Amino acid sequence: MPIRIRILTALAPLAGPARAVIALAAVGLGVALILAPLTPQQTAVVTGLGVAVLGLGALLLPAPDTALRLPARVLGAASIVAGAVVALWPSASAPGLALVVGIALVAHGLLRAVQAVLGRGEARVTSVIAALAGIVLGVVALSWPVLTLTVFRLGVGAFLVFQGLALLLALLGDSRRSARAEAASVHASDPAGTLVPDPAADPVPRSRPRGRVARWGRALGASLALVASLALALGTGWALGGVPLPEPGAFYTPPSAVPSEPGRLIRSEPLTTGVPRGAEAWRILYTTTGVAGEPAVSSGTVVAPAQRGDAPLPLLSVAHGTTGVAPKCAPSLSATPFADGAGAALSTLVTEHGWAAVTSDYIGLGTAGPHPYLIGDAEGRNVLDATRAARELDGLRLPAKTVVWGHSQGGQGSLWTGQIAPDYAPELEIAGIAAFAPAANLYGLAEVTKNEAAGKAVSAYIAATWDEIFPELGLADELTPGSAGGVAKISQLCFNGQDALAAILRGTQVPSQIFPDRVLAGEFGRTLRAQTPTGPFPAPVLVAQGLADPLVQPAQQEQWVSGRCAAGVPLDFRTYPGLDHLSLVAADSPLTPELVSWTLDRWAGAPANDTCGATAPPNAEEGS
Repeated sequence: MPIRIRILTALAPLAGPARAVIALAAVGLGVALILAPLTPQQTAVVTGLGVAVLGLGALLLPAPDTALRLPARVLGAASIVAGAVVALWPSASAPGLALVVGIALVAHGLLRAVQAVLGRGEARVTSVIAALAGIVLGVVALSWPVLTLTVFRLGVGAFLVFQGLALLLALLGDSRRSARAEAASVHASDPAGTLVPDPAADPVPRSRPRGRVARWGRALGASLALVASLALALGTGWALGGVPLPEPGAFYTPPSAVPSEPGRLIRSEPLTTGVPRGAEAWRILYTTTGVAGEPAVSSGTVVAPAQRGDAPLPLLSVAHGTTGVAPKCAPSLSATPFADGAGAALSTLVTEHGWAAVTSDYIGLGTAGPHPYLIGDAEGRNVLDATRAARELDGLRLPAKTVVWGHSQGGQGSLWTGQIAPDYAPELEIAGIAAFAPAANLYGLAEVTKNEAAGKAVSAYIAATWDEIFPELGLADELTPGSAGGVAKISQLCFNGQDALAAILRGTQVPSQIFPDRVLAGEFGRTLRAQTPTGPFPAPVLVAQGLADPLVQPAQQEQWVSGRCAAGVPLDFRTYPGLDHLSLVAADSPLTPELVSWTLDRWAGAPANDTCGATAPPNAEEGS
């Protein structure tokens, strides 16, 4: 008998146990991807092992057609190599790893589909459905690279679990067939006395009957895998695509001649979208000052009670948080123009306490840019000039006194507004400054979030705007390799609604931090530090911080607060356990009623709380 037959005969008893190990490994790796709290590198390792397991399966599962045996073996070997590369090199560029994973999954699915079509038996349709699920997952991997190592791991995990269970079911059927075959088989002996199967005497049909439950179970599992894969593909495309937003219209284009003095109202128009019940609102276009002190134009909004008397209304000036850096991202263009930051508290002040509120869009949002993103003194000038311009609106009587609020980017902006007000707008009286999760320590924010998805989105906004505002930094040429495309895409997405999700997910597509460490350590880092508001401030300051905030992190905030306290700047610093960046300013946040009360106290001139002398920052229950 030929040596080849002898080798195959010797290895035949090991095929079943080997396939069982592969099946169990696929199930175990899939469960780990779905349930285990894996880091991106650990996810890469487990995903790579899963691809290798699929390759082993391709080697051990017999091809139904002789012509497919060589492609199956080649695919199996290639998948093993690809999986090993991903598993052994998890720190490599995510797009490169995703390319390997995606190609392997697509190739595996195509081969399985061809094998199912050429094969015989009742499970062909089920096999084709399962193969299509693998192809779809591979396409998703190729389309959204870094999601392969984050969100996409759930899809790969489910696919591995299904493939492993399908292989186990096939093994159970094979074991039953083998038992029947052993009882009825006819063996022949070769000259050396070794028993080998006699192919002519094999009574077992190639297409074995399956139990109805097993057939339907496998078909259902394959269908669910395909539906889940398609849902993942469609959902990922929806999330990353963002939504069409209105572009600024003629209202935002200034006339050929505008006043040279900052803070003058150019035009206004009624605003009806997203206005609190019982309130009246307007869009405004006004003059302001750019980053370098040049004349500029900005837009904004004003809201006031619909029913008001002749007396001046108490006035709130709002520095809004991050909404993006493209003109279409202006809050005044949003369907919810007054929802930014502590929107519920603002609505309460307007509709229940008779206040008016003015919000600057900032230069470059609505109007021509670039937008001075996180450039504190420019944001402060925009806010102060919006306050000046609002006082020129017909039908409103507004005082020269105001309280300033801001969340996140707007928190930094509100602190800068108060800091520069005595020099830039001495006619305005600042009665109080409230900053919620302010980006006060901009360098620290860039450092600690440089590898986080949201941090990459913020860095992309900085890169897109500061390259124009500070050309001497040459930021466009200093981005990490592979970041430029992500920066360009994120810069066109607004940070609100579905676009906010898209911007964050696009951040996951950037393979590494936006700015190299050497750039952060150089002139760019010094420019970031220059955006830190240090005071002194002309009015009482409230700083609120959620202790579960992953973006503006508590340690960074406490460091800034400690520095201000050490410099003799009085602060009312309040922390809120369990609240993150957005829940801190939500309607049901304990900050909401506290903020309303604090603002009313500032207008009334009540004594302000100072926590700088406390041994630890107060929590939400301590109030003011």
